[in-house]
Amino acid sequence: MSGESERAGDDEGRGSDTEEREAEIEWGEGDPRVLFVMNLVLSTAFAAVVVYGLSYLDLAAFSVVNVASAALVLTAVTYLVTN
Repeated sequence: MSGESERAGDDEGRGSDTEEREAEIEWGEGDPRVLFVMNLVLSTAFAAVVVYGLSYLDLAAFSVVNVASAALVLTAVTYLVTN
């Protein structure tokens, strides 16, 4: 019986620690390098879709330069909006 009560006490102690960790994870900002890379990748993918759509409408050429330019603009705008 005493072994079970000790285990129950251990769980209670870990429960508060787990809650603190969950709160940290929920509100953590994350590693800025990872966020920057994610922003760059997602902006590049979105820029490729936009430039492809513009090339489909014959408004712009689908090229690496156009995609890279649009990705840099999107990355900068996203950075400015989030900070």
